[in-house]
Amino acid sequence: MNFLPAVSEAAIKAMGKVMRSWRIAQRSDKSLMDLARMFNSVVQGWINYYGRFYKSMLYPLLRRINRMLVGWACQKYKRLRRREKRAGELLAGTARRYPNLFAHWRFGLKPDGWAMGAV
Repeated sequence: MNFLPAVSEAAIKAMGKVMRSWRIAQRSDKSLMDLARMFNSVVQGWINYYGRFYKSMLYPLLRRINRMLVGWACQKYKRLRRREKRAGELLAGTARRYPNLFAHWRFGLKPDGWAMGAV
């Protein structure tokens, strides 16, 4: 018999509900630094608690934050409207310049800029 101490489906759903309540894409008045300040403590707590033993179960949830940031960039910058790939490339460049900006980027889930919004 095996036991894998991973995050439960109920916990993933609860975390997803919290992330949706943030409405990141509608916060186009905020900068990327402001978003990082607002949400890093919560995301870092999830990583510390649930990512202790079975980190890979958190990856889909944390990749969703990157997709939400792509939506934010598309809303904030007029030149990126309906251009998810370019918004992903913008975030990838930001992640290369500031790799410690978001907690999940420090965890290793940086945006790669390749069709992030199309998933």
